[in-house]
Amino acid sequence: MTLPVADQDPVVEAVFPLEGKALPRDHAQALQHALAEHLPWLRSDAGAGIHPLKLVSGPESLALLSQRTRLILRVSANRLDDLKALGGVELELAGHALRLGVVHLRALQPLATLYAYRVAATSGDESLFMQTMEAELAALAIAGERVCGKRQSMQVDGREMTTFSLMLHALVPEQSLRLQQHGLGPHRLLGCGLFVPHKSAAAVGV
Repeated sequence: MTLPVADQDPVVEAVFPLEGKALPRDHAQALQHALAEHLPWLRSDAGAGIHPLKLVSGPESLALLSQRTRLILRVSANRLDDLKALGGVELELAGHALRLGVVHLRALQPLATLYAYRVAATSGDESLFMQTMEAELAALAIAGERVCGKRQSMQVDGREMTTFSLMLHALVPEQSLRLQQHGLGPHRLLGCGLFVPHKSAAAVGV
């Protein structure tokens, strides 16, 4: 089996403090477009990703922005100069302002349990989704135990796209880093397929 060749530059998390009041809950595509205006290479960098923003929970379509909310991009460390230039930039997402603070970089952590808030699916069929994930994980030579979690949906180009949360645990360090570097499924810039360290299986509602 031939594994994907690792990037020459390490993959890191670029973390930006945020200033803002509120955002639409379904804002992923607006965030992607706003960031790509300042970082055009996002559109062609297959390894780049934009983590979902953590918003205050509630039923309203407009969500309050917590003071602890951070914008996190998963990128190659060689993009640091471009990322520094975003400090102080104000983005507009569906009529709502979002100002970025000074970036700092954070290394990926090879923890045994990883969680993705959402992974893109072709349908709401959980069995089909897991079959697709098993094939992708096999191609990456990643073992560990899998737990499929909540089914959700998001708007992409005016259409509803189904996603599932997904957890893997009992990963060895090398596999943990590989999964974080490569992710699963498409739509990284919409926050899909990006795995982060997690402490338990409770996050996926099992």
